Amino acid sequence: MTATLISLLSILIGIAGANLTGLIFKKYSFGIIGNTIAGVFGSIFLIKLIGRLGFDPITIMQSGTINIKLLLINLIVSFSGGIIAVILLKKLKLIMNKNY
Repeated sequence: MTATLISLLSILIGIAGANLTGLIFKKYSFGIIGNTIAGVFGSIFLIKLIGRLGFDPITIMQSGTINIKLLLINLIVSFSGGIIAVILLKKLKLIMNKNY
């Protein structure tokens, strides 16, 4: 598994987190397409922000094999990024609609 595949897997997990949040909490749903877009950007942003602590895809593959602990942390952060993005975007939408 290369660093590129780990990055793609992280994005897919972020999409799953965003869509699962939309399914469970209907008030945070933007539909499948909106949740998917939020999941992509949320997972990428959080992985880039927190991944500097040592669980970015390059560090996971640095020894030539997959570091499972770092991969699990990466996937959990990515899943959380999808959830956080959907919630924050819904809050932003409510704030912007309130001003009009």
